[in-house]
Amino acid sequence: MLQPRFFARALQLPYRCLSTFNARSYATVVQETETPPVQESSYDPSITFAPPPTRGEVGVLVRRYKPRTPGLRHLRRPINDHLWKGRPVHRLTFPKRGQSKGGRNHTGHITVRHRGGGHKRRIRMVDFARDTPGPHVVERIEHDPGRTAHIALVRSKVTSKLSYVLAADGMRAGDVIQSYMPGIPDDLWKSMGGVIDPGVLAARTAWRGNCLPLHMIPVGTLIYNVGLRPGKGGQLCRSAGTFATVIAKGTEQQKNEERKQQLQAQSGETVEEKKLTQRERQKAKRDAEHVTIRLQSGEVRLIHKDCCATVGVASNPNYQYTQLGKAGRARWLGIRPTVRGVAMNAMDHPHGGGRGKSKGNVDPKSPWGIPTKSGYKTRPKWKINKAVVVPRVRNQGKRRRGYN
Repeated sequence: MLQPRFFARALQLPYRCLSTFNARSYATVVQETETPPVQESSYDPSITFAPPPTRGEVGVLVRRYKPRTPGLRHLRRPINDHLWKGRPVHRLTFPKRGQSKGGRNHTGHITVRHRGGGHKRRIRMVDFARDTPGPHVVERIEHDPGRTAHIALVRSKVTSKLSYVLAADGMRAGDVIQSYMPGIPDDLWKSMGGVIDPGVLAARTAWRGNCLPLHMIPVGTLIYNVGLRPGKGGQLCRSAGTFATVIAKGTEQQKNEERKQQLQAQSGETVEEKKLTQRERQKAKRDAEHVTIRLQSGEVRLIHKDCCATVGVASNPNYQYTQLGKAGRARWLGIRPTVRGVAMNAMDHPHGGGRGKSKGNVDPKSPWGIPTKSGYKTRPKWKINKAVVVPRVRNQGKRRRGYN
C-alpha cells in the first residue's frame, strides 16, 4: 500500500520541537570538476563594447535528480539558471507546422526517418548575418527549442529594434555587442587617427559576441557562426559549444615574405627574382583573398576574407553531458523509435524475416539494400587495395640459401 506524502503546510503537530518540517529537495547539483573563484567583472555599461572573454577554466556543472521515478534516475541536465523563464517575443517567431515536421518532403514521402510528433514549437527568426551596424544591448538569454545553443535577444541603441542572435558562451544580460560587417564606425576611425592600426583595431573590436569580417579577426582567435560566402549569414560552428580557430591570413603571409626579402637585402645577399608559374600566381592570389581556419574536427578550410564570423564560443557548451533519462522525453523532442532491421519482416528490411535473431546470412545493408557498416563494397573502387602481382625472380631459392 502506498504511503501518503506529507508536506510542510499540511503538517501541523502540537509539539513545538516538530513545528517546522524540512522539505526534501528533488534535485542536486553535482560539480564534476573544481571551479575557480568567480572574479568580479569590470564591465562599465557606458562603454559600447562587451568585456573581453575570460580565459580561466570553468568547471562542468550538471544537475542530477533524486530517483523518485525511473525517468528521473538517469536524468542529467546542464545548469543554465541565467535563461529567461518566460515566452519569446511573438513577432520574432512563427509556428512550426506542416508535413515537414514529420520528415516528409513536398510530395508527402518520408525522406528522414524517425521524425514526428513532439511538442508544439515556434521557430525563432535568428539573425545570422548580423549586418545591422551600431551597438546592441543584450536584453536576455533564451532557450531555443530548435537548436542546442542559446539565443540572445538584443536591442539596438540607435533604432531600438529587437532581434535574436546566436549567443556566445559567457554572454549575459546587460552586455553590449556590435557588428562591424557594414564597416568601421566613425568614432573608431577618429580614435585611430584616420589610419588603420591592427593592434588598436583588434583590441577595440575582437571581443566576445562581436561580429566581424574574417580579415579583421586576429590569428589565434576562437570564432563561431562562420559564413561560407560573402554577404551571407553564418553556417559553420552554430551548434552548442562549437568553435573554429583562425590560424593564418593571406595579408600576414605576404608581410612575412616582404620581411624576409628586406632582411636578405640588408644582409647583402643577392636576391634572385624567381618567376612564378601560373599555378603559383593563382595560389598566391587565392591565399591573399582567403583566411585559413581550423575546425574542431581538425579540418582546415579556406574561407573568403569578407565572410562573417563571431568572436567567442557558441553558448551552452555543457550540452554534451545531457541525458534524457527516459524514452518519453525523446518523443517530446519529436524523435520516434528506431526499429532494428532483424526485428522487421522480410518485406520491410533486407535483414528481416527468419526465426529468431537472424538476418538471413547476408552482408549488413540499409533498408534500401545499400551495403553499410564500412564493408568491402562500401568503399569506392579507387580506394580498394587491389592485389599487387610481384614478378618472380629466377634462382630466388638458391639466393635465399646463400648460393651465388
